[in-house]
Amino acid sequence: MKVIELLKSEKPTLSFEVFPPKTQDKFESIISAAYEIGRLKPDFMSVTYGAGGGRSRYTVEMVDQLQNVLKIPVLSHLTCASSTREQVKKILEKLKEKGIENILALRGDIPEDGGVMQYKHAAELIEEIHQSGDFCIGAACYPEGHPESADKNEDLKYLKEKVDSGVDFLTTQMFFQNELFYRFLYRIREIGITVPVCAGIMPVTSSRQLKRIGGMSGAFMPQNFIAMVDRFGGSAEAMKQAGIQYAASQIIDLLANGIKHIHVYTMNRPDIAAAILENLSEIWEYEISRSAQ
Repeated sequence: MKVIELLKSEKPTLSFEVFPPKTQDKFESIISAAYEIGRLKPDFMSVTYGAGGGRSRYTVEMVDQLQNVLKIPVLSHLTCASSTREQVKKILEKLKEKGIENILALRGDIPEDGGVMQYKHAAELIEEIHQSGDFCIGAACYPEGHPESADKNEDLKYLKEKVDSGVDFLTTQMFFQNELFYRFLYRIREIGITVPVCAGIMPVTSSRQLKRIGGMSGAFMPQNFIAMVDRFGGSAEAMKQAGIQYAASQIIDLLANGIKHIHVYTMNRPDIAAAILENLSEIWEYEISRSAQ
């Protein structure tokens, strides 16, 4: 099933993201964790991508198993900055062979070795995917602006170009203050971006995880979030519970404000995914029943 069919229905969706292993010896443990997450019956799952032909092989393997064994719609990430056009072509052929219909098209990180980039923007990859088959195409968006953009207006300009290249839906980078997302949604609708948007939520369950996130995304951390980490970061179990509650409260607020599509960055943690679902159990059932009326 194509993800856009789920996102265009009245029913709310909850999706989970997992990532592939770096090496073969880790594959069994990671696919086992992904299976546990899949058994929680999310509306769809996404699998991230390792550039340059290393982890990308495991992405295809994981996508194949999750979709064709667990029978869950799966979104395969595909990055292009450090890949050749021939490598991308081969990945697309493999995905078609496995019956994978959904791709999240990303530029990815610029190669550190300064090698020649055959793709400079995700829009180029999106156009190539369109030429390669009947795929449902998602793309990333940044409520706080892409870190490489000069300002938010420039970021929105490039986002519009990307969507106009043939994007079916968008998924946001993680954010920790919902007002940032609401303002972003208003701005993109104002410039004519009408595709569905999945709100990306990251449960932060350890102070070490927080440091990695700060270095990678630069996401704004509101005072109540910082206070939570300062207060409970010294206890692994307390921080885990607090982080889950914070993420769940974000999701509840999103639902209450009419946001129907939630994408959770699970970090391959079945216990975190299950705890989020437990916190939302009655609320999610209520939202589903409302959508059916």
